[in-house]
Amino acid sequence: MKKRTNSKRVLAVASGGGHWVQLMRLRPALTGCRRAFVSVDEGSRAAVAPDKFYRVPDANRGTKFKLIFLMLKLAYIVLVFRPDVVISTGAAHGYLAIRLGKLIGAKGLFIDSIANAEQLSLSGKLAVDHADIVLTQWPELSDDQRIYYRGAVL
Repeated sequence: MKKRTNSKRVLAVASGGGHWVQLMRLRPALTGCRRAFVSVDEGSRAAVAPDKFYRVPDANRGTKFKLIFLMLKLAYIVLVFRPDVVISTGAAHGYLAIRLGKLIGAKGLFIDSIANAEQLSLSGKLAVDHADIVLTQWPELSDDQRIYYRGAVL
């Protein structure tokens, strides 16, 4: 069995595009942690080197079979990496990773996309019941009970 270090293991998960860009903006805040990143584009590996990177299939509610493969791949990653914390900026990838991380005792942080100014995204709405913290980047979407606004963080 591998000896664990004292630094927190953080699994940072996002689908592609703007979700990934926003996740990359959080990367400096994770300095000092053992980090692993998960996304859909193999080209993203270079952006996080030398940190660990896992590529997963792109999937959403319209591609049910791909969602099953995504969930299996995320389960494998969670079991191998064993994160203390799962952080996501969306979408389905992050929500599923937070749910799977909870099964091994990981804390979950979901930061809803800045693009969702009028309501939370679907994955953000689902994350409310499963993440330890859900942040919105729009004060009018906060209820200060389950969805929090702490400034425009991204």
